[in-house]
Amino acid sequence: MSGLNYNHLRYFWMVAREGHLGRAAKRLNLTQSALSVQIKRLEEQLGQRLFERAGRGLLLTEAGRIARDHADLIFATGDDLLGTLRENGLSRLVLRVGAQATLSRNFQLAFLRPILGRPDVEVVLKSGATPDLLRALASHQLDVVLTNQSPASDPERAFLTHKLAEQPVSLVGRHDLVAEAEGFESLLARRPVILPPLHSGLRDDIDALVNRTGITLRIAAEVDDMAMMRLLVREGVGLGVLPPIVIRDELKQGLLVIGAALPGIVERFYAITIARRFRNNLLQGLLLLEI
Repeated sequence: MSGLNYNHLRYFWMVAREGHLGRAAKRLNLTQSALSVQIKRLEEQLGQRLFERAGRGLLLTEAGRIARDHADLIFATGDDLLGTLRENGLSRLVLRVGAQATLSRNFQLAFLRPILGRPDVEVVLKSGATPDLLRALASHQLDVVLTNQSPASDPERAFLTHKLAEQPVSLVGRHDLVAEAEGFESLLARRPVILPPLHSGLRDDIDALVNRTGITLRIAAEVDDMAMMRLLVREGVGLGVLPPIVIRDELKQGLLVIGAALPGIVERFYAITIARRFRNNLLQGLLLLEI
């Protein structure tokens, strides 16, 4: 196999950045047909399609996303070489992570901690709604999606669900709201509570428990954002329904205490991936770790 043609790679890189053949051709002072030929030659050399059509624009294929990561590195290294001559350049690996906007920041940090701070690793973290993130995963814009919702099966997309952690859920609150050795029935009956929204998996489990015990809840708030629930609990608005990892810092600092565990109720955390031909070794290592 002949060596890589870096002119072809730069043409591809420009099209990947622009997402549009016409705009890239204009910037490169080429005709669209000439640029298209250069991209085709690179695809032939690599043996992979790099783009697929999306209306009038172009989307990177999985192979295209990998090629762009390498092109980013190659041309960034070239810029460094032109700026200064140095011998400490490091090859960088990229992991693109999507995280459900309401997901615990502590959980995200626990998942990523093994690779954070490594000089050879770049982490790109995007927050958003789970359906949007899954679409980005399917179009190879993300390597993994972190969520506490197991996605419904999709016959058009081969999503793979990895359960990373399962933590018991407890009633937590400030010291003035939580009496020592008080059971969950008493706490639920006496104190206002901050709950997840209706029709969420965790809320369904809580409602089933309340129905079995015959307790009448005094609901102070319903929120789907764990960070907001933490804030409301710290303000003394009510008792929160949370797994320990979400309030780990507050527990260490003594700002909050665990009142009582809710029997049989757990919060599950997932990593969602998609079947791919090219594996990201960084991701494979993280999926094997316990959180």
